[in-house]
Amino acid sequence: MSATRIYVPRDSAALAAGADETAAAIAAECARRALAVEIVRNGSRGLFWLEPLIEVETTRGRVAYGPVQAEDVPGLLAAGLLDGATHGLGHGPIDAIPYLARQERLTFARMGVTDPLSLADYAAHEGWAGLAQALRMDGAAIVQRVVDAGLRGRGGAAFPAGIKWRTVQQAPAAQKYIVCNADEGDSGTYSDRMTMEGDPYMLIEGMAIAGLAVGATRGYLYIRSEYPHAVAVMREAIARATADGYLGRDVCGSGRAFEIEVRKAAGAYVCGEETAMLESIEGRRGVVRAKPPLPAIEGLFGRPTVINNVISLASVPLILARGAAFYRDYGMGRSRGTLPFQLAGNVKYAGLIEKAFGVTLRELVFDFGGGTRSGRPVKAIQVGGPLGAYVPESQWELPLDYEAYAAIGAVVGHGGIVVHDDTADMSKLARYAMAFCAHESCGKCTPCRIGSTRGVEVIDRMSANHNRPQQVRLLRDLCDTMLHGSLCAMGGMTPYPVLSALNHYPADFGLAPPDQQAA
Repeated sequence: MSATRIYVPRDSAALAAGADETAAAIAAECARRALAVEIVRNGSRGLFWLEPLIEVETTRGRVAYGPVQAEDVPGLLAAGLLDGATHGLGHGPIDAIPYLARQERLTFARMGVTDPLSLADYAAHEGWAGLAQALRMDGAAIVQRVVDAGLRGRGGAAFPAGIKWRTVQQAPAAQKYIVCNADEGDSGTYSDRMTMEGDPYMLIEGMAIAGLAVGATRGYLYIRSEYPHAVAVMREAIARATADGYLGRDVCGSGRAFEIEVRKAAGAYVCGEETAMLESIEGRRGVVRAKPPLPAIEGLFGRPTVINNVISLASVPLILARGAAFYRDYGMGRSRGTLPFQLAGNVKYAGLIEKAFGVTLRELVFDFGGGTRSGRPVKAIQVGGPLGAYVPESQWELPLDYEAYAAIGAVVGHGGIVVHDDTADMSKLARYAMAFCAHESCGKCTPCRIGSTRGVEVIDRMSANHNRPQQVRLLRDLCDTMLHGSLCAMGGMTPYPVLSALNHYPADFGLAPPDQQAA
């Protein structure tokens, strides 16, 4: 009798919810009952409220159950788990769950489907097809395909990836580098971690294609130290890919070289800024560099360097495999393709949702997220990490698009969405943004280093009602200085959450509505 395949996630979120204990209980209970099973440790689908979410392979496809704790296993087996039987923890065929069925999973198509470290699994699900196509093209043609796809950096700045690649490709140098910024430090974000833990070869393939495109033979993967599982999986995946010839001195027998090295970050938020990251990789303190020169001209070790984040590079294999038009047909305006939006905070169904640009906050937070976990009304939604703006209800119907959000003084950023209910005090959240900047600043420029410290003091005086109108003017002037005078986005974006909180929630600062405030 053939063994029934059972999938139990190995993703950090699932492990935190008890996935290892669940897997062990399944193995032990099936052995006791003489049931033949094969347990596969897959990645997470991103439905975090159902973790550990296990799947059973049946004649009608994979059937989902969750959240499954170790103590649930005997009852599930008795009810017919291996046949996909109905149960209180059952959710039917995994692909029919509305949360998944309504998504456009391009980059995350394999997430939760495969064994992350299985080269055979990866190849069976369109893996390496993009690399094979790239090996048949010259560097300029690869770059042009990325340009034509309209792919923009998914790390927050949204700079066109192909233009950055073209600059490096055309720069004369004996040595060039690809650097993947995996220092994912924004609150409520986890798509980079999920990619590295759940589909590592996709990132490896994307970095290799970038290397072929620009003539780089070496890549660095900079991973935050708080991601030990991601570090371990990426190191193992790189070793296996190298052993099978997908990396190394002779990539797929092409005579072209590309190698990847993992560098572990020390935990500084500012090292998510590309030049501070380069300083860190080179062994120095993570301090922001002045630009110019741009990293594309003088980057890592003074050489031309492509710097992209995880999702940017992970999107590349599909573009090469299926063509620029396939990817470009998703999205709107100048925001092409999809983005893995990450729902977190006070939300009922937190998780990852990959959708084409143009979806609205209302759809994400209410149609997917189910509103607040507390059951109270949503008050504010922060988009784009701890330095992103708080978006009020009047703007929840705005399509998520880089230009549309820039027009209202907000950012899409890395796709992180943090929900707050009506108990949130926006003055305290604004103060937190300033305090966060003061704590995480590299200290190189005065607007960021001193401005954030003064910002905390000003908000404290506002809260104590010490000449509040004067403090409001001072806070706005301070934000203007930080916005236009900071060396990097650390100080330059801190005003986004502060001003959006002040503008849209004046009552939380002890102020009258804008139309009732004195000029």
